Parts: sequence; structure tokens; C-alpha cells
Amino acid sequence: MAGGAPDPGFSMMRVMTFNIRFETDRDGDNSWRKRRDLVLEVILRYAPDVLGTQEGLWKQLLFLAENLPGYEMAAPRRVIDDTSQYPTLFIKKSDWDIVALDEFWLSTKPREHRSKDWDSAYPRMMSAARIKCLRTDLLVWTAVTHLDHMGDEARHRQAAMLADWIAEREGPAVVMGDFNDEPGSSAYRELVSRRTALRDTWLEGGFREDEAGYTLHGFEGVPKVARIDWILARPDLMVKNALVIHDHEKGRYPSDHFPYLADLEAREVLAGTRAERPRGLARTT
Repeated sequence: MAGGAPDPGFSMMRVMTFNIRFETDRDGDNSWRKRRDLVLEVILRYAPDVLGTQEGLWKQLLFLAENLPGYEMAAPRRVIDDTSQYPTLFIKKSDWDIVALDEFWLSTKPREHRSKDWDSAYPRMMSAARIKCLRTDLLVWTAVTHLDHMGDEARHRQAAMLADWIAEREGPAVVMGDFNDEPGSSAYRELVSRRTALRDTWLEGGFREDEAGYTLHGFEGVPKVARIDWILARPDLMVKNALVIHDHEKGRYPSDHFPYLADLEAREVLAGTRAERPRGLARTT
């Protein structure tokens, strides 16, 4: 299995989106307590600079924060309860500094805790951090979200809110998450547009639109449905490689989604950092 962080000599950031599946006893042999160490192992093996998780309950997020000491959990002004699933960013502290934070619910009352509108089955949220590279002073907006799995109108409007937010911000930006929709949908078109300048890292990396990009697998390891987990980036962050991670331990998977990561490199390398092509990632099976 291929892993490891990108060479620190490159002006590079590795971004991973990971739906970790909420904790529920209904999962039986795939319950959180039986797979949480696998979640940690995958994160540490691939060592992303920015990790964006979805479905994490607060206790799950605290477990990650306590067992990923090299990362800072970004949770600005967050109202905590035991039932909310919080999209959450974890930032590698050795290479990046958090300089700004934002967070809101994807509804008509975005600053109201657990607010939801339209046909959304559950409250949905976006969490963001602007981070600065300690080697190059590169500033990047990063955001993670999880759109609704039931409401077509809700997904469209939630994506439009995200698009409005990103369009108001200048410079490099990355948006990641579980979008519960396929490329080409109305939610996708809202985000991957001239207005936001976001591009799909999977396609920008030269990969085809087929099952190799699917991430939902229901703990079975067999890709299902469509490519619903995305990392979107502005073109001033070039896609050097991308990978859907199929790592498992004797058939046990860390989640019901495969994690997806992309290696990105700034077009304008700052502070004298050499722009060279990083080592490639081997695709796992």
C-alpha cells in the first residue's frame, strides 16, 4: 500500500476527504469502536496536510483529535450536542497555521444551530479555515461539507450557498466533502463554475468518470452508486495526483466510504521553494 506525505521540499498540499460514518450500534461488526483504529491508521499512513471528515459525532471527533496529535481540529464557535454530525477540518500543525475560521449551517438561518430548510432530511453544515503554509506563506481557503442525501432542492440550494461563500473569497481555495450527488448534477454545476473558479480534481488529474472514482461501498469494498465524494480546487492549485484509497485489514474497512485524496501544488511557488513534480502515488486495490 502506498502512503506517506509529499516531500516537504515541494510547494505542495495533500488534501483528504473522508466520510468516517457516524457511530451507531446498528453497524454491528463495522461499529465505530471496531474500526476507529483503522481510520487513524489510514490518516497517518497518507498524512494529509488538510483532512476533511464528514458524519463525525462529537465523541468521534474528540477521539481523532486526541489520537492525531500532529493535527489541530478546526471547530470555531461550535455549539456542541450529542446528535449533530459535524463536517470538520483537521490541519497538520507542523506545516500550516490557521489564520481564519468560519462555519455555518446550510439553511435560510445559517447561524442558527441545527437549522434546516427546503426538503433537507437533516441539518447540514459547512466548516472552513484559511490556512498559511509555514514554509512558503501560501494562503489557502479550505472548506468541508456534507450535503443532504434525500432532498434534491436542498442539495442544489446548499451547493448554491457554498458557491456564494467561495465566490466572495479571493485566492487559492479547496472545497471537499460528501456531496451525495454525481458530477453533472445541479449541485455540481453550482460549485464547478466560472463564478467559483473551482475545478474537479479527479477530472483535472486526468482520470475517467467510471467506478475507479466511486467512494461509497457500504463496508463491502465494492464501489457503488456514483462519484459522490469530491475535492474541488481553484486552478492556481495544480492537481499533481489523486487517489481513491481502498486500504483495508483482512476485509475490514475503516468506513463505508473510501477516503479520497488529492496532491495539489501552487502555480506560483512562494519564498523560493522549488517547483518540481512530486513522487506519484500507487493506486491500491
